[in-house]
Amino acid sequence: MRIRIGYEMVFTCPKPTPMILTLNVHFSRVSDLIQADHIITRPAVPMTPYRDGFGNWCSRIVAPAGEISIFTDALIMDSGLPDQMPTDAVQHPVEELPAETLVYLLGSRYCETDRLSEMAWERFAQIPSGWPRVQAISDFVHHHILFGYQYARATKTALEAYHERRGVCRDYTHLAIALCRCMNIPARYCTGYLGDIGVPVSPDPMDFSAWMEVYLGGRWHVLDPRNRVPRIGRVLIAQGRDAADVAISNAFGPNILKSFRVWTDEA
Repeated sequence: MRIRIGYEMVFTCPKPTPMILTLNVHFSRVSDLIQADHIITRPAVPMTPYRDGFGNWCSRIVAPAGEISIFTDALIMDSGLPDQMPTDAVQHPVEELPAETLVYLLGSRYCETDRLSEMAWERFAQIPSGWPRVQAISDFVHHHILFGYQYARATKTALEAYHERRGVCRDYTHLAIALCRCMNIPARYCTGYLGDIGVPVSPDPMDFSAWMEVYLGGRWHVLDPRNRVPRIGRVLIAQGRDAADVAISNAFGPNILKSFRVWTDEA
């Protein structure tokens, strides 16, 4: 299956403004690209790429005063298969986990494990460990939060999403990540493209999507508490502890996002 992916963002800045962009397809999917996802700006500005501490591709620019458009249009090959459901994946004791997974057991900016731990153990301790427990957490979050773009808030944390019971995909993901970490299951935040392939087309505008990965049975597995069911055509951009690590853009000065479009369609 071939999937066309891309975005266009238009910013207005009152003065030259440094930016960090995390917009390139994750290195694990680069070999699948048929048409590269080069970041293009109008007007053209110098761009410096680098890899962050989580291995994500990032780019540094200085947006000029006035308007700047940032866009790409790419083509990627995908297996066309839905997310796997490893129902027999086992949970590792903490002392046996690989060192590189341990950071994903800790609390982070949007995932307050210390404030959710008691609730998590009361609700999920009696469920068999491994995939059944992870699935139970995903099911709980899916039913606990009501989805709506009007409920989006950039500062909302997992604890706030738990109490407010409303949010968008990042809020589902933050809460599920926090609950998994409370139960000693490494969990990390993912952002990328996820189109309406194999499911009814949503009338809502397309956006980048958030989901998570959990470490069970010696490898990372996709889990999507917002959609709950396996999906087709997931294209990863970046991974981190939570949304703070994978923001698609960070601007170091005043700016206004004038327009924003994302597309991901079967080609």
